[in-house]
Amino acid sequence: MVRSGLCIGCGACAAAEPSAVMRWDAYGQLRPQGPAAWMRGRTAGFSRACPFSPAAEDEDSIAARRFPGAAVHDPFLGRFEEAFVGHAVEPGFREQGSSGGMVSWVAVELLRRAMVDAVVHVAPADPAGEDGFFHYRISRTEAEVRAGAKSRYHPVELSSVLRAIRARPGRHAVVAIPCFAKAIALLRRADPLLRDRIPFTLGLFCGHMKSRRMVESFAWQMGTRANRVGGLDYRLKDPRRPANWYRAQLVLRNGSALAQDWWHLADGDWGAGFFQNPACDFCDDVVGETADICFGDAWVEPFSSDGRGTNVVIVRSPALRDLLGGGMADGRLRLEPVDADFVVRTQAAGFRHRREGLALRLAGRRRGIRPRKRVEPGGADLPLRRRLVYAMRLRIARWSHRMFWAARLVRWPGLYLAWARAAAGLYHGLAYSRGPVGRLADRLLPVTPGERE
Repeated sequence: MVRSGLCIGCGACAAAEPSAVMRWDAYGQLRPQGPAAWMRGRTAGFSRACPFSPAAEDEDSIAARRFPGAAVHDPFLGRFEEAFVGHAVEPGFREQGSSGGMVSWVAVELLRRAMVDAVVHVAPADPAGEDGFFHYRISRTEAEVRAGAKSRYHPVELSSVLRAIRARPGRHAVVAIPCFAKAIALLRRADPLLRDRIPFTLGLFCGHMKSRRMVESFAWQMGTRANRVGGLDYRLKDPRRPANWYRAQLVLRNGSALAQDWWHLADGDWGAGFFQNPACDFCDDVVGETADICFGDAWVEPFSSDGRGTNVVIVRSPALRDLLGGGMADGRLRLEPVDADFVVRTQAAGFRHRREGLALRLAGRRRGIRPRKRVEPGGADLPLRRRLVYAMRLRIARWSHRMFWAARLVRWPGLYLAWARAAAGLYHGLAYSRGPVGRLADRLLPVTPGERE
C-alpha cells in the first residue's frame, strides 16, 4: 500500500500492532513503520482495516449496514436522513470556528447530554514534538473541545488515540475526514471493543490531505522558517471578508505574527493539488459517507460571501438528527433544510475531481495495487482541455513533493518557489483562462462556461 501510493497515513494499521509507529517520510507525510515481518505481512486483518485497500468494504456497504433506515439514498452524498445549511447561534462557536461552528457545537452537545464521555479531535501540538503542529487528542471537557476548533490542513494519525480508547472505558465521538471515518468504521466492524467505545463519528467534507511541507512553504513565503513558527491558523477569520478568501497566519515563537492571503502564495490554490497525499487521487468520498453526521462549508452564494462562516450539514444518525432538532427548537442553532442537489452544488469542484477526474486516473493507472472504487475507469470522452487540467493537477501533486524536497536539500527556497509559480501559472491558464497561457488555450482549446472550475 505504501509503495503503491495508497497509504493516507491514518494509523489504523499501526493501532493494532504494539511495535508499530507512524513516522514522517522525506516528503512530510506520515507512514507506518514496524518490524520487517509486519511490514511485509499480508494479513486479512490489515486488508480489511485499511481504508484504501481493494479488499476493504466500500462506503456503500458500510453505510447500508450502519444506516439501514436512511430516508435518502443519493449517488453523491450516500445515505442520510436530512441536510441543512446554517450555523451555530449559541455564542462562541461560530466566532471560534473556521466556518459556522457546527462541528464544535455538536461535539460539545454530545458531552453535555452525556451521549459520549469524550471527544477525539485534532488540536494544536508542540511544533517541536514528533507530531508537528497538530495531533489527535482526547478531550473530556467543553473547554478542551472548544480549544480545538478550526480547520487543520495538516497530517495527523489515529494510532495513539485508538490505543488510548482501547485502554480506558468510555464512549467517544471521533471527528474525522472521510477516509479516517471509513478506517474507524472498518475497525469497529472487526473489534467489538471499539464498536462499543466509538458510538459516533463526526465527519468533515474533504478536498484532499496536505503534507507537512505546506507549513514550511508558507513560512518561506512570509520571510521566516518553520522552526520559528510556534502556531498557525490556516483560515484566519475576518467577518468583513468573504468566507472563501482564505488567509493564513503564522504565530512566531517570539510572539509576533505573519499573515498572507492564500491567493498571494505560489502554492495557495487548493484545487491545483500542491502537497497532496498521493492516496487522495483515488478517493471517491467527498462528504464522509460513513460518518454519523458530516460538515462542510457552504461554498455557494450568498453564504460564501458571509465572512462569519456557514456550514452545510448532512445527518445520517437519527439520534444526531434529534440532537440538531433540539438545538433548533431552543434557538441555539439556525439551520434551514436543503436537498441533495444544494449540497452537491456547494462541493461541485470536489465531486468533479472525484468522479470524472477519478475515472481518468483509474484508466491511466499502470503500476502498483489497483484501487477498487465505485467509479469505473474511463474519461476518454472528456474534452481535451479538461483532461489536461486533470493531468496538470496530477503532476503538480507529484512534483511539488519532489521539488520541495530538492529545495530543502540545497537550502534554496527559490528553486521550489520558481517551479511552483510556473506550475500554477500553467494550471491557471488551462483551468481558468488566466494569463498568456489562458489566452493561447482559449484559442486552441475553447471551452464552454460549464467546463470551467
